[in-house]
Amino acid sequence: MPPRATTLTDEIGIALGNLADAATAPFAPTLRLGVTGLSRSGKTVFITSLVHNLLTGGQLPGFSALTEGRFIGARLAQYPDDAMPRFAYEAHLKALTGADPHWPESTSRISQLRLELKFQSQKLLRGMAGPATLNLDIVDYPGEWLLDLPLLSLSYAAWSTQALERARRAHSAAEAAPFLAALGEVDGTEEATDARAKALAESFTDYLRASREDGRALSSLPPGRFLLPGDLEGSPALTFAPMPPPAGSARSGSLYALMQRRYDAYKQVVVRPFFRDHFARLDRQVVLVDTLRALNAGPAAVADLETALTEILACFRQGDNNPLTRLVARKIDRILFAATKADHIHSSSHDRLEAVMSRLVAGAAGRAKFAGAQTRSMAIAGIRATRDGVVKQNGDTHEVIVGTPMAGQKLGDVTYDGKTEVALFPGDLPKDPERLFEGGDPIGLNFLRFVPPKKLARNGEGHVVLPHVRMDGALDYLIGDRLR
Repeated sequence: MPPRATTLTDEIGIALGNLADAATAPFAPTLRLGVTGLSRSGKTVFITSLVHNLLTGGQLPGFSALTEGRFIGARLAQYPDDAMPRFAYEAHLKALTGADPHWPESTSRISQLRLELKFQSQKLLRGMAGPATLNLDIVDYPGEWLLDLPLLSLSYAAWSTQALERARRAHSAAEAAPFLAALGEVDGTEEATDARAKALAESFTDYLRASREDGRALSSLPPGRFLLPGDLEGSPALTFAPMPPPAGSARSGSLYALMQRRYDAYKQVVVRPFFRDHFARLDRQVVLVDTLRALNAGPAAVADLETALTEILACFRQGDNNPLTRLVARKIDRILFAATKADHIHSSSHDRLEAVMSRLVAGAAGRAKFAGAQTRSMAIAGIRATRDGVVKQNGDTHEVIVGTPMAGQKLGDVTYDGKTEVALFPGDLPKDPERLFEGGDPIGLNFLRFVPPKKLARNGEGHVVLPHVRMDGALDYLIGDRLR
């Protein structure tokens, strides 16, 4: 955790919140699972799949409590915090399983959902008391908000230096040029005006947005709320931009002083409350990463993703929890790094994708382990939109994926109509993930977005079965130990 992330008052508030959580369910322990993902990582689909599989006892051969016959079932329960929006599980499931299946809209704000899990404990005394209950609180928040946590330890001058250095890098030249040009036309010592501040902030936001597009896929570009402002859109706290420091001290009415004041307000009004009220009260964390998208964009995007993940993970309160200390000071004791959209490559390459994910977070995972937390990397897909296939051509055998690309997707000169199923060779990931960090050209994946599966099976109770990749393993790692 970076220095000055919380004040003494914050820490007291966090402790009181943890005590309140314990008081609301004294006989049913609660596990708070944070789920986040950087841009286009499939967070909404992941949560919907996780909840649906638990509610329906889906195809989860790697979920030990279920395969051992100890998992009795799950139900949706009332979340104790009435002020926090509820995750729209039913609406998202309908979008995925209706007559015209489509991917649900991404969420742009924090939300929550509580599941009450019933199971038979393996422990002798606990098992003799009958079925046990665990409240699983799922806290869903945009990954872009995570990018802001490192700002708590950075002054405006330090953040400006970092942001401008990133904007001036060669691979950011096209996206950052309009903003840098606008910045060059102003003087930090000039009289501050809202119009000038707004124009610079908008130009800076355009640069951030352009840097996230598929061809660039850059990640480590805070402030995150500039791209997902929610109800803060247009507020002064979101109307600032990085500036080089003036030669002398900035007078109070200058443009530089205004930007500095708004940056400090952003940390105080936006970032700190998020850390205090939500992030610092988590027990487990899932970080979803669209790794393939970064790989397809090239080494600069891969290096930037590594930087973003390292900076984010430095903010986690990591360590081993015990029943006494977690009452006042929760720590994240398990972190899952999930490379999503594993169905976009053949299953024979999933181990390579996991190796890439492990390499991306190697440094941060080492620090987590030293602090007493566990980490794991997996290649997953909340809902599998393709299936494996084999194509023989000119005597050679090629492993392919079979699915229906979304309307408007392009590959070479072909534009897909959203109805035609294709067999696609997605390309090969290198056996040695280190190659991806050594520079050079992109690896050339044939990356397409696919429509959700249209023909879904049903289980013996009539529930839709959502095909997935390793959601059972993810569940077992995240909550399996709490169902023993």
